[in-house]
Amino acid sequence: MALEGCASFPFPRTALALSATLALAGLCLAPALMAQGGANRPAAAPEEPAEEGIPVTDQLVLARCGSCHTNDGKGNLSRISWERTTPEGWEQAIKRMVRLNGLSITPAEARSVVKYLSNSHGLAPEEAKPVMYLPEHRLVDETNIPNDTVHDTCSNCHAYGRALSWRRSKADWRLLANMHIYLYPQAENIFRRGSGAFGERPRNAAAGAAGQNANPAQPAPEPLDQALDLVAKSTPLHTPEWAAWHARMRAPKLAGRWLASAYLPGHGVYYGEFIIEPGSAEDEFKTRIKLKSVKDGSTLTRTGNGIVYTGYSWRGRSTAATKPGTAPDDLGREMREALWFNPNQNEAEGRWFWGEYQEFGFDVKLVRASAEPSVVTTDITSLKTGSSGVKVRILGDGFPAKVAPSDLDFGAGVTVARVLSSNPGEIVAEVNVAADAVSGRRDVAFRRSILANGIAVYDRIDYIKVTPEAGMSHLGSDTHPKGYQQFDAIAYNRGADGKSHTADDVELGPIEVTWSLEEFQAVYGDDDKGFVGTLSPTALFTPASDGPNPERKFSRNNYGDVWVVATAKNEKEKDGRPMSGKAYLVVTIPQYIHWDQPEVEQ
Repeated sequence: MALEGCASFPFPRTALALSATLALAGLCLAPALMAQGGANRPAAAPEEPAEEGIPVTDQLVLARCGSCHTNDGKGNLSRISWERTTPEGWEQAIKRMVRLNGLSITPAEARSVVKYLSNSHGLAPEEAKPVMYLPEHRLVDETNIPNDTVHDTCSNCHAYGRALSWRRSKADWRLLANMHIYLYPQAENIFRRGSGAFGERPRNAAAGAAGQNANPAQPAPEPLDQALDLVAKSTPLHTPEWAAWHARMRAPKLAGRWLASAYLPGHGVYYGEFIIEPGSAEDEFKTRIKLKSVKDGSTLTRTGNGIVYTGYSWRGRSTAATKPGTAPDDLGREMREALWFNPNQNEAEGRWFWGEYQEFGFDVKLVRASAEPSVVTTDITSLKTGSSGVKVRILGDGFPAKVAPSDLDFGAGVTVARVLSSNPGEIVAEVNVAADAVSGRRDVAFRRSILANGIAVYDRIDYIKVTPEAGMSHLGSDTHPKGYQQFDAIAYNRGADGKSHTADDVELGPIEVTWSLEEFQAVYGDDDKGFVGTLSPTALFTPASDGPNPERKFSRNNYGDVWVVATAKNEKEKDGRPMSGKAYLVVTIPQYIHWDQPEVEQ
């Protein structure tokens, strides 16, 4: 029989935080572990009343999980009934049960279990949206970690989004922590250590003075207890959002024609259509995609399929009509899709991604096509004050053959001088921008169709930001595939407060630059720049091969860290120097082992 609390060490390939990944979703734990902690632990608080679980009604889940997860007679299975999470969370849990606890389940059964648990023990749309960067496999700098204690106990080893992707009872969060202590030797040290010298926790003298504890030598609450208290309060099992969504949830009605706009770093903006057709089940669909590049007019045609979990969360795959090329960023490669559909089922957003480390991807927005004209995107992203006769292409769907300047609106300070041409998919207009126009975002409107924040107005470019600001690439070879990193250079205006690098700065879009690498001086005689890899004119970093390099001092591997520098072609600083920006890049070793069994996901 399986021990309570067993879980795996999956190390998913997603690079969401610059750290390794520990499993955060356990299903049970050995009772003996509850005694961890030593004699100086504060006295246990009185037990709180048990929370109501979520009954399991699916016969397959009962059959495959019920032998270890006991039924309490009310339809609740131990652990499972006190947890909610995303499709990826349940998928990881099943993999862990297979690896560690001997679960026997077929791929078809596993897919059915994931679907049921995601629908009945899932997240509401409002709960899932803040952590969509996890299934979208984005490299992000997490700003949602509430304090240093939570960072140390939860985010030292995995993205905090992993915790936020689960909703648990308070007791289940405690069992999860015990599972970590059981499986990962370093976890107990992290959970119990303090911020003082040699890992000692500060004594709780303040509590004693306040009458909360008569013993001034009593230790302060352990970091784990503090973190669990916060996490349990912010991610409880029962929430108004889930109660409302579970009652409202219905089969998704997504079939039809959708208008797509997509941005791919290094390639630019694409627009087109995303056709969704019914599949073999009410929550499964087939897709046809046709996109066109705003930059060079090239087209991208793909077909695929998708499934919607919990009434809003799309997961899909698509393949190109032609055989993909050899370039790692070739658009013909198979792509995976993670989309969040608005509960109104009229719009969606997410990412289509590919690559050994999911490092390439389109940022995608969808809006349902209608009988009315729709503005999807524009060919330029910003307008400079005082400029005149600027040609703008408004790209969309259903435009009439005749368009008057009064049909278009670019907001305050921008005047449509004339319409040059119009067809169902494109309007070409000339606009003038007042010299005193206020810098900021503007809506682009054609009659009743509005592209919110579709274009920016600015008086000057104040700085360049290279994204991602902290990137990661992996050395590789024929045995271990390389991990690439695509960069982008984005121009910014200082915004209304007149200060650069503040919250009101205005993003102006990509800017023309030349790319180069600079040494990041970490040690004397640093020479990483000459060995880590190369940067293309379009800012695609290709890492060098792995393994010892006899041409390098001490025959070291080709790992290292460098600056990625973008130098503007046409913009200058106040002192006359070319404007530039830079990002930090770490080039590290390959990921030698994929702990999350990616082949199981096929």
